[in-house]
Formats: sequence, C-alpha cells, structure tokens
Amino acid sequence: MNDLSALPDDFLWGAATAAYQIEGSADADGRAPSIWDTFAHTPGRVAGGDTGDTACDHYRRWPEDLGLMRRLGLGAYRFSIAWPRVVPLADGRVNPAGLDFYDRLVDALLAAGITPFPTLYHWDLPQAQQDRGGWPVRASAERFAEYTAVVAARLGDRVTHWATLNEPLCSAWIGHLDGAMAPGLTDLTAAVRASYHLHLAHGLAVQVLRESVRGAQIGIVNNLSTVEPASGSEADLAAAVRADGHINRWWLDPVLGRGYPADMLDAYGVELPVRDGDLELISAPLDWLGLNYYFRQIVADDPGAGPGPRFRQVPGPGPEHTAMPWEVHAPGLEELLLRLTDEYGVERIYVTENGSAYRDTVGPDGSVHDPERTAYLERHLAACARAVAKGAPLAGYFAWSLLDNFEWAYGYDKRFGLVHVDYATQQRTLKTSGRRYAELIAAHRAR
Repeated sequence: MNDLSALPDDFLWGAATAAYQIEGSADADGRAPSIWDTFAHTPGRVAGGDTGDTACDHYRRWPEDLGLMRRLGLGAYRFSIAWPRVVPLADGRVNPAGLDFYDRLVDALLAAGITPFPTLYHWDLPQAQQDRGGWPVRASAERFAEYTAVVAARLGDRVTHWATLNEPLCSAWIGHLDGAMAPGLTDLTAAVRASYHLHLAHGLAVQVLRESVRGAQIGIVNNLSTVEPASGSEADLAAAVRADGHINRWWLDPVLGRGYPADMLDAYGVELPVRDGDLELISAPLDWLGLNYYFRQIVADDPGAGPGPRFRQVPGPGPEHTAMPWEVHAPGLEELLLRLTDEYGVERIYVTENGSAYRDTVGPDGSVHDPERTAYLERHLAACARAVAKGAPLAGYFAWSLLDNFEWAYGYDKRFGLVHVDYATQQRTLKTSGRRYAELIAAHRAR
C-alpha cells in the first residue's frame, strides 16, 4: 500500500464532474444551447457523432449520483454550473428553473455532509453569446460577471468554495487555435484575445464573489503539465521553454501577479486588448489554486509551424499509456505541486482533476474490474503525499471523474469514471477503482 501518511488530517477527498458531460436534458426547463451543443451537433466534430443531449442523465438522476458520492465517502464534490441553464440567452434574463436545479443539489450535498465546490465556467458558453463574438470580445467577460452575480445571489448563503474557470487553456488554445474543441476555430489572434478575456472574466468574477459572498474561498483551475525537451539540441531546449510558456506560464503568471510572459507575447505577435485596471483585476488575490494534471509533455522544435509557439508534442517514452493515449507519469504531479509552491508561492492548492481512461468491460457478474485505473489512482495519490512531505500546501484531491461521461470530442468512447455508466440503461456500477478510493478515504479518516 502506498504511504499517504503525509496528507494532512483535514485533507479534502472529492470527485469532479462537468455539466455538459453528465447532465443531459439539453433543452429541459429553459436551458438554451451552448457552444458545445452546436459543436457536438456539427458532423465530424465528435467521435461517433456523439452529443451531450442525454449524457449520464444527471439532471434527473442526481439523487442516485449523490448516493454514490456517499458510498465513496466523499467530503467534497466539484461540479460545474451550466451558464446556459441560468442565463440562457444574450438578453440577460435569468432562468429560475436552472437555478432551482443547482439550489436543490447544493442543499442535498450539504445535508449529506459533502462540501459543494462549484465551477462557474466549464466550457459551455451560451451559443447566444458566441453569436455576439464569444470569448474574443470583451463583452463576454462582462456578461460572465453578470451571470456570476446571479449564481452568487442564489447560492452564496450556503456555498463557500468557488472556482471561476476550468482550464481556460482548453477554451482558448484548443477551442480557438487548434479547432478541436468548441467553438472550433483555428485563429491565433482570436485565440490570444479569447485567453485574455477569459482571464478578465476570472478577475471580474472574483470581484463579484468577494462583494457578494461572505467568507468566499475563491480559486481558478488550470491544467498544467511538466515540459521536457525531446533532445538536448538548442532548438528543442528553446521549444521546451516556449511550450512551458504556452501551457503553463501564460495561465499562471497573469493570475498570480507576474503579468503576461514577454517571450510569449513575442511568440504570438498579437497585441492584448488591455485597458486600465485590467491587470489588477486579473491578478486579484486568490484563496487557492486548482491543478488539473494528466500527463507530462515531451516537445520538439517545429520550425515549419505557422505563427505561435512552434513546438510539437512527442509521445511520452514511458512504458504505460492510458486509452487516450496519454503517458502515465505520476512524478509529474509531484513536480508541479512543488513548482507552484516554490516558484509561485501558492499557499493553498487543490488537485482539482486527476484521472485516467481505460477500456473498461463489465464482467459476467456485472462487476467492473479496472486494475490499471486503481494503480493510477494510488500512484498519483502517493505523488501528492510526497509533495506534501516536501512542503506543498496541498489541501485536497478530486478524482476525475465520478462518472463515465461525454468526453468532449472523444464522445463516449473514453471512460474516466470511478463509476461505470451503461449509457443505454443509465445503470451505474461502482468500479474496483471506486471501491479502492473509498478504502483510502476511510483509512485516512480513521488514522
């Protein structure tokens, strides 16, 4: 058994999900389309032609899913609030039925002794806002602040822990530069401007939450990777610096008061639409930082690439890969936790996502035995404990994910859940990894 003794006594054990990936009921009770509804319904965008129309039907089956959280012994549940359920259109009108859903969920979580950890934005921009320019325009940040105020007014009397954005890197770079996620653009200028307005939205939301939620504990969630050069050549070493800027520093530095990295501004060659006071808003003090970690990145120079950071990812050399296929490299999680501690001086960190996809099968007895995911979970928790022993202020861990779900452009082919979902019947089955996670939680609490 891995030694987790370094984890603090008040360590928060959780699991995470996202609205579009699990809720379904895409047009129920006043919800309007998001950019992901549009993207998923565009032929060729998502594997298998899958959409989130039904997903895990969590919008109707949430009481059953709450029961699963209790079986796991979770102390916290990280979920996202769907902007298009709450403020569906660009006219700012509030949809009470959408707020009512999250109101019921929060009350039930609290009654079960589970701390709600809502994320205000997990990629589901209302399509009506995209039609008005989306994240490349400043108005989207301003509308996000208004939406935040609506949610805070309804839930802020009971919810203390808030995340503004989840993985803005994916929204900006993968959604606007690579085109592999909604809204599916391939425009460097749009991507850089989107990244800036996402940061501005974060800063405005922090301001709203500070003003309206007593005792709010506010953070932002970034997906980070350790970055290593593919060789010792000068070109690859320089590419690794650019890759670190593109993947990590661009997302950490502005929020943590360092401003935007000068080398990356040069690499992108796009002027940021900064106004007086913006950088102070973006770097407003936070109570915690969320780290999503899945893999390290090995990179090489890519001189033939167009404008931008000019690097390409090389397959990780490790012997194990998930079904994504991402290299399994638990030491990277320890390294990132220590970097946030030592280089950036972050005083409170949560691992807000960490998990693995494998090709699970349901056995003849109805069980789902997933030894690879179980080992992945144990190794990465051990990496967390090692980082804590070396001084990292890690306060909790959220496994990705509670449920198998709609895995964005991969559709339903990739399963990350601690709980198996039969999408035809919506039957839930706790996997071996879920049972192991419950054992680890119980053992930590009992020590």
